[in-house]
Amino acid sequence: MKNIIIWSVIVIILAVGGFYFVKNFSDNANVTVDTEGEQNTNATTTIEQNKTETVIGKSVESRDMIAYHFGTGSKEILFVGGVHGGYGWNTALVAYELMDYLKADPTIIPSNIKVTVIPVVNPDGLSKVVGTTTGNFSASDVSSSQTTVVSGRFNANNVDLNRNFDCDWQTTGKWQNKDVSGGGSAFSEPESLAIKNYVEANKPSAVVVWYSAAGGVYSSSCHNGVSAETDTLTETYADASGYSAYKSFDFYATTGDMVNWFAKNNIPAISVLLTNHNDTEWTKNQKGIEALLKYYSK
Repeated sequence: MKNIIIWSVIVIILAVGGFYFVKNFSDNANVTVDTEGEQNTNATTTIEQNKTETVIGKSVESRDMIAYHFGTGSKEILFVGGVHGGYGWNTALVAYELMDYLKADPTIIPSNIKVTVIPVVNPDGLSKVVGTTTGNFSASDVSSSQTTVVSGRFNANNVDLNRNFDCDWQTTGKWQNKDVSGGGSAFSEPESLAIKNYVEANKPSAVVVWYSAAGGVYSSSCHNGVSAETDTLTETYADASGYSAYKSFDFYATTGDMVNWFAKNNIPAISVLLTNHNDTEWTKNQKGIEALLKYYSK
C-alpha cells in the first residue's frame, strides 16, 4: 500500500511538471532573442516568415527608418524607395510591393542571398503628402495640393536628401531648373547619415534605388567610371524589365547623389526611374528583381 501511494505521488508530480513545461514553451515561442541571448519582447527582429526588421535611424521629426530583411544568405541585395518622400510616393509603394511579394513566397530568395528593403528614406516627406509612412496607402491618399506634394520631396529641414551624399556634394544643388538645398555638409541630415552608416556596416553586394519619373535604368559612378559589375547590374535589370539602360543620368547636373556615392565606395548600384509619378509598374520591376536574384544566386 505504501508503494502505491509513493508511485501515485510521483505520477502526479510528473504530470504537473509536464504541464508547466509545455505552457512555458508555448508562452515563449514568440519571444525574440537578442544577440546577447537574453529574452527581449521589444526587439526589432522577428522570425515571422523568415523576415527581420531593423530601425536604422530616425528622421528629423523622429520617425523610424526601417530596413526589412528577407532570407539569410551572405550576399545582401539592397532595395531602396521613398528617397523623395511624398513627391516620389510611388517609389515607396513599389518597395512595399516587393516586400509583399517576398512575404507571400520566401522561396523566391536563393539560399545564398539576403534581400533588404528600405521602403522609405524620407518618412517625414512621405507622411506630409499621404498621412502615413507605412505601405497601407494608395493614390487616393495623396494630397490634392501640388504645392504640398512638391514640398514632400524634401525632409523636414527642407533638404533634398539626394543632394546630401558625398559625391560632388555642394550646399546648393539642382533639381531640374531649380536650386535646392544640399544641406550644411555631406551627410548633415539624419536620414542620409542612417543610409551611410547602414551601408558601411553591411556592405551590400548590390543596390537598387527607385526614383520617379523618367523611365529607365541608370548606372552609377563618381569620377571612377561605371564598374563592370554595375554595368552588368544595369543591363540585367533593364533587359528583364523592359526599361531602357543608360550609362548615366545626364538630364541636368546632380550633386550629392546617393547612388553615385555608392559607386564612390565601390558598391554596384543603379537608379531605376519609374516612368511617371502615379504607377509602381510592378510587373516590370518584378521581372527586373527576379533577374537580379537569379544573377546573384550564382
